[in-house]
Amino acid sequence: MKRHQFLKAAVAVAGALLLSQTAAFAQSWPNKPVRLIVPFPAGGSTDIVARQLAQHLSTALGQQFIVDNRAGAAGNIGTDAVAKAAPDGYTIGLSTSGPLANNKSLYKNMPFDAQKDLSPIALVGEIPMVFVTNPSVKAQNLKEFVALAKANPNDYSVGHPGNGTIGHLTLESFKTSTGTSPQGIPYKGDTPAMTDLLGGSIQAISAPVSTFIPNIQGGKLRGLAVTSKKRFPGLPNVPTALEQGVDLEATVWFAIVGPAGMAKPVIEKLNQEVNRYTNSAEGKAKLAQFGMVEANGGPDLLGKLMNAEAAKWKKVVEAARISLD
Repeated sequence: MKRHQFLKAAVAVAGALLLSQTAAFAQSWPNKPVRLIVPFPAGGSTDIVARQLAQHLSTALGQQFIVDNRAGAAGNIGTDAVAKAAPDGYTIGLSTSGPLANNKSLYKNMPFDAQKDLSPIALVGEIPMVFVTNPSVKAQNLKEFVALAKANPNDYSVGHPGNGTIGHLTLESFKTSTGTSPQGIPYKGDTPAMTDLLGGSIQAISAPVSTFIPNIQGGKLRGLAVTSKKRFPGLPNVPTALEQGVDLEATVWFAIVGPAGMAKPVIEKLNQEVNRYTNSAEGKAKLAQFGMVEANGGPDLLGKLMNAEAAKWKKVVEAARISLD
């Protein structure tokens, strides 16, 4: 056998051996508890969803999945802990679109690169943004609000949950796509913004829909538009921005990720079980409690979403000159 033929055969044997070892590892995984890092405080929606998923995965895969809260820096600290963990399948995380896409442009000193340092595993769900007003505002929909804001820009202010949040980025994207310039008012979260909206101190809010569902359903606030591709099931009478001719799509999405270099069979095994949960009647119902619509698909779909969203919001951040450090 010639040298190049020998080398080719040796590489093929080594490759086959590696594949068989990887497959054997995936079949035995997990054989000890798995840590599920949540980069936000205990008790919040991300934490509760993580605990629901952990319970499902523990039952389905026969090992305990333990939730580990690592809050701070808008999700960067906990997601960084996932990125820097050993890629052996025993540390994964439930993170959101902030650390996985948006924060890359908002923070100058990111401790990790989501697109390089993480393994996409599975989408879990998404929460659309909503533009909501006090009923005293003479706009029945987003198109009418745009007309009012163009005619009298100084009379309209739009609250959002804080600088750099998805509500803030959505508002900046709205300004660009509609050519309007309402004043943006940052708050420390959705609830204080909603209090001022109910009191009439501001005219509208751009924020995740979850907090506002009861008041919109009860007629105390008016939903002008949601910013998902399709109408939000919890508010079927509120049209999307796209339906109204406003080029605006924005959601906060939740996903399972792991460190870069995880074995593909382990990723696929996790993906299959997460999808099984989010497609189940129980999973859909529990996610809906947080204003979340289930999402699913393969790891490649999540990877493409992370890339596309990072590029999309980078343009918005740079145009609005937003920086958080």
